[in-house]
Amino acid sequence: MLLSTRLQTPTGTNTRLDSVKWDDKGLAVAIAQHVDTGEVLMQGFANRDALASTISSKKATFYSRSRVFHLKYVALSQILYLGMPDGPSCHTGSETCYYTSVFDYLDGSHAEENKLAMTTLQSLEATIVQRKAEISEPSISKPSWTKRLLLDNKLLCSKIREEADELCRTLEDSEETPRTASEMADVLYHAMVLLSIREVKVEEVLTVLRQRFSRSGIEEKRSRK
Repeated sequence: MLLSTRLQTPTGTNTRLDSVKWDDKGLAVAIAQHVDTGEVLMQGFANRDALASTISSKKATFYSRSRVFHLKYVALSQILYLGMPDGPSCHTGSETCYYTSVFDYLDGSHAEENKLAMTTLQSLEATIVQRKAEISEPSISKPSWTKRLLLDNKLLCSKIREEADELCRTLEDSEETPRTASEMADVLYHAMVLLSIREVKVEEVLTVLRQRFSRSGIEEKRSRK
């Protein structure tokens, strides 16, 4: 079943659609990805009309079905929908269609609950949240640097300032590139512990960054006043 009849599309769209590698049935794989976290949400198929509908409505449209997904970017040749989901992406009701790891089956440790595939930042955030939960569980006495930071705001803030200074020194002292990456990793980790204490998700920070792309940094700073 087609999602739409022939659509009126923006000037030049039909020419761009010709660059897509359609198969013999007029379909192409379409991937939906979260614009802020990089999370791959689902894979479906789109035909020419579905893709034209996506471009004109700025909501991801798939062949035979659609998901409400507010678009920020569409890549052609192979189709990539990059945007913000509005509700579950998977027909099972899950946040994404990628939530069960084959490695859990292979090592015999398959969890009863679905485990979402996570990006590096999401995995780190989940670990910090787990350490935070363990603080209230006396039975879990394993020492953890993250727990120490979560329990001591003064220590955490001093570490963030210390790591930020060391990051700056890699520039001032012209240190090797790997050193800069390592120091930035330290800054990011400690900052994420602070975010957890403040109940702020990394996704919220990334959203703020994206929203600033369309305006001058100078203007944005002035608006804070």
